[in-house]
Amino acid sequence: MELRPAFQIPAIIKSLSDVVLPAVDPANKLAQEQGQLVVAMLHLIAQRLPLQYRYDRHELSRYLALADALAGAGAAIPEAADALHALAASAAEGRLLMAAAGTEPAALEAANLALRERVGAVVTAAAATAQDVALKAINAAVMAHTQEELLRERAWIALQGWEGPASGLPAIETLIGS
Repeated sequence: MELRPAFQIPAIIKSLSDVVLPAVDPANKLAQEQGQLVVAMLHLIAQRLPLQYRYDRHELSRYLALADALAGAGAAIPEAADALHALAASAAEGRLLMAAAGTEPAALEAANLALRERVGAVVTAAAATAQDVALKAINAAVMAHTQEELLRERAWIALQGWEGPASGLPAIETLIGS
């Protein structure tokens, strides 16, 4: 199951372009136009999604700079003291977030992919040996990880409704934490 939008969005675009839009009545110009707009917007989202994190970080840095400028300029206005105090609190929180932000999502994805590959290499190497105790321990670790990963992926797509409301799946937010 592929959960990444980089793979999902092109599949959606292809489905809309190859199956759905051709089935829309050509005489319904508004529906044809709206379908093309949806496809175009999906193309835009696919192009911009990898930049979203950097965009948000940049926007936050610019608002922090604006907050600093307003703090200096507004200091002479007693009527703005409460608003400036609230702004300073929000800016302090923003600075903490900026300090914690740094790893690009693409770097996290690359690290995950590298670890997947290396895990596969260890499993392959272990399977070629006669070390039953070690092989059983490796198997148990991989199976536990796989069960956790499958639960997480099922929870990720639960909103699609494939498993129904009685599935008992935990919320994805619960599984991945904050």
